[in-house]
Amino acid sequence: MRKKKKLPLLTEVEISAIAAEGKALARVDDRVVFVPYVVPGDVVDLQVKRKKANYMEAVAVKFHRRSPLRAQPFCPHYGVCGGCKWQCLQYAEQLKAKQQQVYDNLTRIGKVELPPFRPILGSQKTREYRNKLEFGFSNKRWLTEEEVSQDIRYDVMDAVGFHIAGAFDKVLDITECHLMDDTQNQIRNFIRSYALQHRLSFYDLRENRGLLRSMMVRGSNTGELMLLIQFRMEDEADRTEANALLQALSDQFPQITSLLYVDNHKANDTFADQTVHCFRGTDHIYEQMEGLRFKVGPKSFYQTNTEQAYELYRVARDFAQLTGQELVYDLYTGTGTIANFVARRTRQVIGIEYVPEAIDDARINSQLNQIDNTLFYAGDMKDILNRDFIDRHGRPDVIITDPPRAGMHQDVIDTILFAAPRRIVYVSCNPATQARDLQLLDPDYSVEAVQPVDMFPHTQHVENVVLLQRRS
Repeated sequence: MRKKKKLPLLTEVEISAIAAEGKALARVDDRVVFVPYVVPGDVVDLQVKRKKANYMEAVAVKFHRRSPLRAQPFCPHYGVCGGCKWQCLQYAEQLKAKQQQVYDNLTRIGKVELPPFRPILGSQKTREYRNKLEFGFSNKRWLTEEEVSQDIRYDVMDAVGFHIAGAFDKVLDITECHLMDDTQNQIRNFIRSYALQHRLSFYDLRENRGLLRSMMVRGSNTGELMLLIQFRMEDEADRTEANALLQALSDQFPQITSLLYVDNHKANDTFADQTVHCFRGTDHIYEQMEGLRFKVGPKSFYQTNTEQAYELYRVARDFAQLTGQELVYDLYTGTGTIANFVARRTRQVIGIEYVPEAIDDARINSQLNQIDNTLFYAGDMKDILNRDFIDRHGRPDVIITDPPRAGMHQDVIDTILFAAPRRIVYVSCNPATQARDLQLLDPDYSVEAVQPVDMFPHTQHVENVVLLQRRS
């Protein structure tokens, strides 16, 4: 057998900057070293885990000096869970790093002329800011390095929590998460205790069997609460056990206004194509924004930071410079949140979205809010948004686009250029693909304003809104 090459230990290395994917970096002998869970100014010993020609990946094994930029992580699962990697970095420094991330992407990838950037809009809440969390069940609990080193045989390997990156069938058992309020902790921990006490089977992802698959908790600023559990029911006994768990949850948590379940026999946990059953309450909850009410179902997309979503949409509306006379196309409209949010300041808004259920919600949201100047269409954007569509509905004065992380398809960009709106408001959760698209739009459109928005404190993710003006 080939001997495993021994990787070096790098001593007293100073961390110099923030890098991509929530990591930081140092430079050793003209080689970049990427390190998680450290911040600029830390002086550490690094154990190299991977060595390439022009970079290395390492972990900190000893601290010689801690940076004044450090913050004390508040989560007991920090460093193992893999989320919220920047808990160790002061929030003001996180915002600086995100502002720089947007700038670097738009300048290095976009290579277009840019105005001065507006200062990033930070989140008022840096904990318990999410309105939705999903947890998986597994009969293969992830063991920490400390647990492995103890060489103990564990009798209970069932877990409910977050999947570990690089170990698709293993789940880190989560007892405490600060991304939502404590109700989700109480519900998740109750389900675990109940399941272990009643010997319910946790899902085995490799074998595609086990009763408990996943759970989703969804709250809203109206005080409503949704819980959806995915089961895999093989027989009547499984159905009886699932109903008993749902009834126990209903009794224990009367604040759950929407208690739902799915019987999913697929090899993955996506349920967009599955039937959702209502065990108790309604099949939806509501969010409120500036006097508007939005219906949110279990399959609906809604921004997961409600308070910051309002700030994001306000920026998009301001950039659109609406007077009440414009025809607006809202691309990737989701449940029509932006479309309905701007509708009262337009002549008409036309929204397009891939998910039919989301479009159903968008239409309902217009009806709920007595908005009668919206039209919504469901289907693949590149197939629906074409020249025939524009000939039928008219050339838009403004296009608002909020695509997924992959950005916009070339066909969509070509159609936007054909439509030739006066302004484009581009909302993005991935400044790298946004920068690529800005370059493609650049022959006809100049960038007039850039506004980063932080939706996800303690993570490297950042939203960005760009205003593009048609060149004269």
